[in-house]
Amino acid sequence: MPGVLPRKQRPVPRKRRGGRRIGLLGGSFNPAHEGHRAISLHALKALGLDEVWWLVSPQNPLKPADGMAPFAERFASAAAAANHPRIRPSDLEHRLGTSYTAETVARLRRRFPQHDFVWLMGADNLLQIDRWKDWQQIFHGLPVAVFARPTYSSRALAAPAARRFARARLPETAAQGLAGTTPPAWVFLKGPHNPVSATAIRAARSQKTALKRGRPR
Repeated sequence: MPGVLPRKQRPVPRKRRGGRRIGLLGGSFNPAHEGHRAISLHALKALGLDEVWWLVSPQNPLKPADGMAPFAERFASAAAAANHPRIRPSDLEHRLGTSYTAETVARLRRRFPQHDFVWLMGADNLLQIDRWKDWQQIFHGLPVAVFARPTYSSRALAAPAARRFARARLPETAAQGLAGTTPPAWVFLKGPHNPVSATAIRAARSQKTALKRGRPR
């Protein structure tokens, strides 16, 4: 596979006793939408996960508070969009009081040592993850699965994070064994693209509201 350095494939790791393989999908979910669900369903199958947790962020440090819906509203949208028994919206970051992914990952690993976690993110986040606080600790803390996204993928695979951890990249055929693999380890997953974005949804809602306000009485 181009761009993937040869690395001995490992067998699918055994689950820890009493533990589960859990994908972590963090985000503002402003609002949650079908794209989040599509990635989660793909992750459940491709990575052999037991569950996917949606970590609804109290406030993304890299996003302005202006235009950010209240946490309760965003969490409610996640609960409505998940619509699957193995996709679980979570307020853990809100309860833990964490703002940065590296901190959240460290706290979760300490709190749930029996589980094998995998960080899930789109190619758009791989493109700019080097701007995140202590971003390299994320790769050293747990395996990472990156999902292809239209217009982002080729740039993301040439981004600083992809270059920094090039030797830790596994072929897509190793995805089923990613959970439980000693980090750093990551895979890039191709699959069906979903063009839906929270930005587009908010823009459409704003336009609809403006049109309603502009109608004559």
